[in-house]
Amino acid sequence: MDGVTSAASSPVPTAASAPAAVPSVLGLAPVIPVVVLHDAADAVPLARALVAGGLPAIEVTLRTPAALDAIRAIADEVPDAVIGAGTVLNPEQVDAARAAGSRFLVSPGWSPRLLGAMRDSGVPFLPGVSTASEVVTLLDEGITEMKFFPAEAAGGTAYLKSLAAPLPQVRFCPTGGIGLASAPAYLALPNVGCVGGTWMLPADALAAKDWGRVRELAREAAALGR
Repeated sequence: MDGVTSAASSPVPTAASAPAAVPSVLGLAPVIPVVVLHDAADAVPLARALVAGGLPAIEVTLRTPAALDAIRAIADEVPDAVIGAGTVLNPEQVDAARAAGSRFLVSPGWSPRLLGAMRDSGVPFLPGVSTASEVVTLLDEGITEMKFFPAEAAGGTAYLKSLAAPLPQVRFCPTGGIGLASAPAYLALPNVGCVGGTWMLPADALAAKDWGRVRELAREAAALGR
């Protein structure tokens, strides 16, 4: 199973100790880096590089054993970062992510059980959708902010344009296959609040711990919102 749920029994941060609430994931930055970390020791320098480049919202996916420790380290040591958990698949992961300090949650899809847990988490969340029927079903639940995934494979900007007229109240964070060249077309759509991507995190830069390069790529991505 993706992610680690061993911290699920840890207490969720209290109102007194938790950082300021995030009103909406979509308003944090034009681009949310989608991070897969295999070594929690890289979490803090990576987060500092992204924040310095102008990308404060960081989604660490629960795909590796290091993910929860990485989220916890960023939450503790990088106060200017807004750390969130991605690839959230079940209520146990919701609890573990919150206990580690996640301030938002992102899922590639959703189920009633997962949706209920994300609602109860007390933080903003983006349930994943790829069809109009899924969008309408979430609207019926009162949810208007969603992740569109996998963006390119599911129809890209053309599909999102087709949803804008019948469903103008919905806004999306498209993620999946988006790069520096294609991101501006998504961000120009009225129903897109931000995009998720990995292009500012090239594998060779991460392997070399070249945080300066990550910072410059983050700065380039952040400029897309100007």
